[in-house]
Amino acid sequence: MATASKLPATFQVQSATQRRFIKLASVKSLTTLSTSEIYRRIGAGKFPQQIMLGPKSAVWIEGEVIQWCEARIAESRGEVV
Repeated sequence: MATASKLPATFQVQSATQRRFIKLASVKSLTTLSTSEIYRRIGAGKFPQQIMLGPKSAVWIEGEVIQWCEARIAESRGEVV
């Protein structure tokens, strides 16, 4: 099994970005969705689920939100996802 120090630098940066936690304000900025619409879509299973770090601290994984945005772009252009 490879350790992080033996992986290519591009993989290390990409992996860190994909696992970066972002708060609701950043999710709203990336998606242009309102708070209620984000939670509505989570409830419908159509948006990445938040991660609870504490009783009042919700975060999302940045890579999942970006992937969701990319899928919406591809869908709107008739591209295969």
